[in-house]
Amino acid sequence: MHYYQFNIGDYQSHTGHLSEIEDLAYRRMLDWIYLHEKPIPKEINEVARNIRMRTHCESITIVLQEFFICTETGWVSDRVQREIAKAGDKSRKASESARARWDADALRTQSKSNATHNTLPITQDPIDTNICPPSGELDAKIPACNHQGVIDLYHQQLPTLRRVEVWNAARQGYLRQRWREVAIELGKDKPATVSAVLDWFDDFFGHINKSKFLVGKVNNKDGRPFTADLEWILKPSNFAKIVEGKYHGAH
Repeated sequence: MHYYQFNIGDYQSHTGHLSEIEDLAYRRMLDWIYLHEKPIPKEINEVARNIRMRTHCESITIVLQEFFICTETGWVSDRVQREIAKAGDKSRKASESARARWDADALRTQSKSNATHNTLPITQDPIDTNICPPSGELDAKIPACNHQGVIDLYHQQLPTLRRVEVWNAARQGYLRQRWREVAIELGKDKPATVSAVLDWFDDFFGHINKSKFLVGKVNNKDGRPFTADLEWILKPSNFAKIVEGKYHGAH
């Protein structure tokens, strides 16, 4: 596809939390997948080369994990698939319309000339838009993100940490990223459910509560205690370190 519709308001509402580099990476990946009509390669280095952002692999990874789904053939987007499918459907309809006009003209010509030869067939095939697995199969592994459910668990398990008073686009984006990662991990054997992902976050917040550093019981080098909040917890590097137990050795 050399053209696709771009809804500015819809785009900004979903990407307002992205950094300038993440936003640039996302736009370039969208252009690439629409232009080539196939999944984005799995290898991050190859993606970085294709979109001319070789020194920004971390930002590319963050965007891929939030807005795309990793399959055996590469990273795909349900929305992009639908747009490509619609374009293919329009192309097929145009081809069928042209075929109908060709056949009608040929029949009229044959009737006038009383010709006995057959009309030459149209050799153009409809565009094949089945470039990825059906979206339903992909969506089955990623249940809708339950923002309020996660926030409630955070408050219940970590009552001493700062409460969530504002849930802006940036914080929503961080949670969607982490929710997707957890759902994909849980869905390796069978599709993950909302309940299963919430149970994981319940255990995760309980894990945080065991860290004296994260709940403010240990002072920093400057003598003041550090206290985490949900936004800080959900940021990619912090989230990974918490899962790995990096903050659980502080006394």
